[in-house]
Amino acid sequence: MLKNEEKKTSKLKKIGEWLQFTLFFIVLKLLSLLPYRTRVSTFGWLTEHLIGPIVGWRRRIKENFAYIFPSLPQTTVQLNSRKTENNIGRFLIEIFSPTDLRRQATLAVFKGPGLEHLREAQNRGKPVIIVSGHFGNYDMLRAGLIVRGFDTGALYRPMNNKKFNDIYERAIKKIGTPLFRRGRKGMTAMIKHLRSGKVLAVLIDQHMDHGIPLEFFDKPALTSTSSAEMALKYNSLLIPAYAIRQKNGIDFHVIFENPIVPSTPEAMTQQLNDSLEKRVREHMDQWLWTHRRWKMKQRIGSVND
Repeated sequence: MLKNEEKKTSKLKKIGEWLQFTLFFIVLKLLSLLPYRTRVSTFGWLTEHLIGPIVGWRRRIKENFAYIFPSLPQTTVQLNSRKTENNIGRFLIEIFSPTDLRRQATLAVFKGPGLEHLREAQNRGKPVIIVSGHFGNYDMLRAGLIVRGFDTGALYRPMNNKKFNDIYERAIKKIGTPLFRRGRKGMTAMIKHLRSGKVLAVLIDQHMDHGIPLEFFDKPALTSTSSAEMALKYNSLLIPAYAIRQKNGIDFHVIFENPIVPSTPEAMTQQLNDSLEKRVREHMDQWLWTHRRWKMKQRIGSVND
């Protein structure tokens, strides 16, 4: 009886994944007929007004805001939630428009004190780890580095939906390679890339079951210290960097901060968390507030829509 229920659940899950993929694929094909700027703004609008509320993103965003900013007025929460969904939509359609994204990356403004450190390190053949988060559009940062001649690799986690993951992998490979799939084989290739004196781009703002509790928005969040550990082990620069979406919703400024001073993996990673938090506070709608970042927390009760 139990096996039959499990088979039924598995079948329903596969049907749900197929429907999600089919719907997204149809929308993607239709939007591809539009000019890039119109395509990006249109999918941002669709995600804010239709997709986000339907798939539950709005509720999750509000729960995170309630946990981090319990005294924030509901009107502000509502506005930030909608703007966050809009940014998610823009980010997604940008990823699935790899040729246009690369072209846009050539126009992005690259600046900040860490940029010169990056150039100097690469001129000397020293490896560099660029650390960012699910903020703005992190693949605009990766694409911008690649089109400027930096041999930049990145670690990625496959999507749960296999059909969706197939087109996702094709898109991010068109943005640039090498890419290292999370797992033993990918990690081995990634370390080889880094040890050869090249650039590695990583994200640190996802919940990690085997991470350590570090502060993020004054709350404990399990965080991986692997970026700092690699920087110390392979004598790499560790530079926080962020692709910040500009007010027109299309253009980006990519900011490279000063390298993190070597100390302990825990202290260095906390500085990375603090750096990202500062950027998120400056641009509240550009971080992926749908993340279950604080799984250690006591969940807030139901939040009204």
